[in-house]
Order: sequence, then C-alpha cells, then structure tokens
Amino acid sequence: MPVIAADAQAGYPDIYTPDALAALRALSPLDERRAELMALRLARRAERARDRRPIEFLPDDGVIDGTSLRVADARAGRFEGASIPDDLRRQWIQGTGPATKPRSSTASGLRNVAYAMLSGADGWMFDGEDALGQIQAMSLDNQRNLRLMIAEDPLFLSVAEQVAEEMNGWATAFFGHATINDWREQLRVTTRIFRARGLHLDDRHIAHADGRGFSASITDLVLYVTNNHRALTAQGRSIVLYLPKIQTAAEAAFWNLLLDTLEDHLGLERGTILCYVLVEQVEACFQLMEIRAALGRHFVGFNTGRWDYINSVSDAYAWDPGFINPNIDQVTMTYGYMRVYEDRVRRAVNTPDMNGNFALWQGGMEPNIPVGSAAGVQAAMQKAVAGGEREQREGASGKWVAHWKMVHIMRPVWERVGQDNQLGREFPALTYTDEDARALILLEDAPRTVRGARDLISVGLQYGNAFGQGFQAAALKPADFFGDDDVLYLMEDAATGEIRLSVLWEWLHKSGRLTADDAQTGARAGDPFTRELFLRLLDEEYTKLLAAGGRDVHEDSKATTLPTAREVVRSYVLEPVKAPWYIDLLNLNLDNTDLASAEARIRDYLDAFARHGTRITHNLDFDTNRYSETGTCNDCF
Repeated sequence: MPVIAADAQAGYPDIYTPDALAALRALSPLDERRAELMALRLARRAERARDRRPIEFLPDDGVIDGTSLRVADARAGRFEGASIPDDLRRQWIQGTGPATKPRSSTASGLRNVAYAMLSGADGWMFDGEDALGQIQAMSLDNQRNLRLMIAEDPLFLSVAEQVAEEMNGWATAFFGHATINDWREQLRVTTRIFRARGLHLDDRHIAHADGRGFSASITDLVLYVTNNHRALTAQGRSIVLYLPKIQTAAEAAFWNLLLDTLEDHLGLERGTILCYVLVEQVEACFQLMEIRAALGRHFVGFNTGRWDYINSVSDAYAWDPGFINPNIDQVTMTYGYMRVYEDRVRRAVNTPDMNGNFALWQGGMEPNIPVGSAAGVQAAMQKAVAGGEREQREGASGKWVAHWKMVHIMRPVWERVGQDNQLGREFPALTYTDEDARALILLEDAPRTVRGARDLISVGLQYGNAFGQGFQAAALKPADFFGDDDVLYLMEDAATGEIRLSVLWEWLHKSGRLTADDAQTGARAGDPFTRELFLRLLDEEYTKLLAAGGRDVHEDSKATTLPTAREVVRSYVLEPVKAPWYIDLLNLNLDNTDLASAEARIRDYLDAFARHGTRITHNLDFDTNRYSETGTCNDCF
C-alpha cells in the first residue's frame, strides 16, 4: 500500500480525510497501468529517434488501446460524448493560476482565490500543475484553499470582501470605474475548474511503500473531487477538470478509467466529472478524435496552449537534424506547424458525436499583465486584444488569461460578438494523409539570433530560480529589459523553461545557424550556434541576474536557488542526449539549496536517462522508512 509523509498527514487532516484516503486506496492499484503508459512513452520516443521515424496517424482499422473503440469509429464520431452543461456553455474568458502562494498563511493564500473568483472571468482554472509551486506543502495548501472557497467558509468570505475593495481601487484607476458591484454576487459568477498534474509526475507527499513514486494525477483527482463534489453538486455546479500533457488516446482511456473508477467509488453517475484536455503534446494532435472518443461522456473540450506544444514538437523531433526552431518569439499561433495544430483542433471539436454533440475549443494563453509605462501597456494591450480577435474569428469559444487584471480587457472581444460559444461551426472534416502529418511539423523562415539566444537563457535561468523559490508562475522578462517599463513582464509557468531550454538544446546539437550578425559577440550570419557561444552567453546572462535588484531577482536566491537554476540550464543544454522533461530536474531539487547535492542529482538523472532511458521522478527526500518491527506500515492508507 502507498504511504503518506507523516508531517503532511498530520498537518492536513482536512485534506487527507477518511473519505479521501478511502478513495486513494480504491484508485492506487491503477498506478501500475500509469507506469506502463509512461514506459511506453519513452519507448516510442526512443524508437522514433533510433529509426529516424516521424510521428504517424493511427491505422484506421485499429482499436484504441484500453478501449473497445475502433479508430475509424472515433474519427467518424460514432461514440457517445458529453453534452455541454449550462455552466460551461459560455466560457469567454477563463483565468488560470494557483490557489495559494509560497510560504503563506491560509488567509494570505486565499487572496489568490479571491482575486480569481472576483475577476469577472467566466471560469477559473485553479492550477495544480504548471503554475503551482511545489515547495514544502504547496500542493496541499492549494487543495485546502479550494475546499474553503467552494464551501464558502467564513475565512474565505472575509478575505474576499477585503480583496474586492482593492480590486475596485485598481479598476477605478485603470478603467475609470469599478468592476465589482456586489462582491457576494460576483463570487457566484465564475465556474470552478481544477487542473490536475500530468501522468508523468509523481506526488511529493505520497509514495509506494517500496520507495517508488505515486501518481500526482491520482492524488490530485482524488483530493479535489472527493473533498468538493458534494458542495459543488449542492450549488448546482459541474465538477470540471483540465487534463494536461496527454500524448495518446491510450492515455486518455486511462484517465477515463480513473474518472469512472472514482465516480463508482463515490456513488456518482458515470459522466458526472467533466474534463477539458489541453492539447500540449504534438502526438496528441495526431489522435484528437481518438482522445475525444476515449474520454467519452467526460469530455467537453480542447484547449490550444502555446509553450508546452512548441516544446513537445522540439522534443519529439530532437532526432531530426533538419527540425530547428527560430527565435521563440517568432513561433506564434500563426506560425507554420502551430497554425496547422490550431486548425486540426477546431475541426476536431466541431465533428459531432453519435448524438450530435459538439465540443468546446478554448483558445490559448494571454500572458501579458497591464503593468508598466502608459505606452508599454497600451501597445501590449492592443496586441493582446488583436490576438483574442483572431482566435474568436478562427472559431474559439473563449480564451485563457494568466492574470485577473486581463479579464475585463479581453472579455469584450467575445461580448461584442455576443455568441455564447461556437459549437458546431462548420469546418472541413479532418483528414489523415501523409501531407497532413508533414504539415504538423511545418517550419517557416524566421530569425535565429544571438539576441534570441540571450532571451532564451535569461528567462530560462529566471524561471528555474523562481521555481526553486516556490513561484511556479512568475512575472518575467529578459534581464536586458529590467527597469524598462515600456517592456512588460509576462506571466510565465513551467512550460516557459521547458521550451526555452529545448530550443537552446536544438540550436546547439543541430548546429542551428544564426541569421544575423551580432556586434557584441562577433558572431556572423551563417555561423552555427556553438558550445563556446552558449557558455559565454550563459555566463553573461547569469552575471546580469546577480547584479539585478530585488524587484527582478530575490536577493536571498542569488546564493541558494539561482546557482542550481544555472546548473540545470548548463547541464540540460550541453547534454548530448536530450532530457525528456526539464521539470524533472527542477523537481529533484525542490527545497534543496545545496549546490553540490543539486549537481549530483542532476548528473544522476541525466546519466540514468542516457544509459537506461529511465527518469528519476520520485521525491528523493521522501522517507519511506515507516515500518514497525512487526513489518506493519505505520502511515500506509
């Protein structure tokens, strides 16, 4: 049986409730299947690299692994999907962010929740994954705060009343009017949504008794749904999740098994738990209808994110010397393979199931924050609104924003149109040709510069440092723009580091050629991006961060988490065998500020992956020595 860390169980009896522990017991045997699926991921990745084989569509006459569904039936819509409930039919703007913050009291962490619930967003995805810090017990603080909010606890209501006043103060200064008339009524507007951690991640507070990591996905699913389903149902609300990092329909079928098993255990009708799927992995874009079908009555929509998806393409084609991304700011949603990805998603959701049900398409993230000089904010907001208008025209029923201040800036894009959603809008049917497959890795000419490399390195360093400090979502910009309020900070999360290091690895190990001269380094257009140039830029960008003020780089991080962040960037980029997940290296060093220990953990991980193709993902600081002399597990559940 799995074991819970004693300090976590003692400190969070309101989260590890008897009902939650019983549900964890019921789902824990399924963790073996998760391990199999993760091994299959790595095997596919290795086989494609060995055989120099691109990703392919599933054979039309095949059966989706883990189901009895035929691929051809899934593509034709011959399956039973979900009908969209009332509280999801209009999701013009969904905000995203965690329900807590590092090293904070419950009341202080609840401020995050209050900002979200009072923002005016149609829905808020409270993040358990990319934007949630994992130091100490933040994942449990996140669950606690969500439970207090959903239960309308007096502590949360007190915090919300205070936050409403502060938000109206900002809105009056920015818009010239308040945005909250009745704060209690405003709290009822926003649909509550939770993003669980992906199948590739292990929980930090639960492990198998033999030391193997235990699924973070199972943990998040069980704790959120078990502790909140009664209150949500009593309020007439849907139970809604976002499922991240799915690569195949077989993985979607496993999620379906988890959802069905939990519903059965709790006595809920099948299909009660609804889910969006984030299309963050290029392999998933080859199996969109199959994923819809595998999740069946649980599935309500897809989301098209940018950073994670770019990283997945870079990673899946690490073996291909001809696949080299340009500067990351060039890879927008209208660039080459991203444009094709978005088009396939909108065609997939507008394919009806056997009952005529369509699914939702939630557009990608707007990372801007309207804080800076007047000119900088105006320019950034105009660009943000134009991006939202483009997505609405293309068929998105709504969009994500990364900060509550952006809700009332972006929501008018959909208000002006007035449609609740774009369900059933007509697009060409999906096709599955060799040409379609090639289009999903379409590159287009764009700059690749030293300036671009500096930005990749600077933000990659800053993100690793923020992660170590517990800020898994952080407002960042390249160091050369510190103090320049015309350049706005962007709200970045774990995908930020993933893609920036992926592109640097790509440029270095595939000899990506620069497209412009650089006077400072002497690099010329046509020169390859070399190890020497990377190490020089790494030293220079790191030095800038050491010299930066506390507004941009916490002083106490410069001798603790920043050196570890530098070692992660250096090791990941220089390693000949590309690591599958940058986040693994960060997770291994959570709450660890000893550089020598961090270096050893990073080296062990990279060596294990290079030699055996295995990932080290469990919490290295978890103590599984929880047995009495009789062999009884004292803290097992």
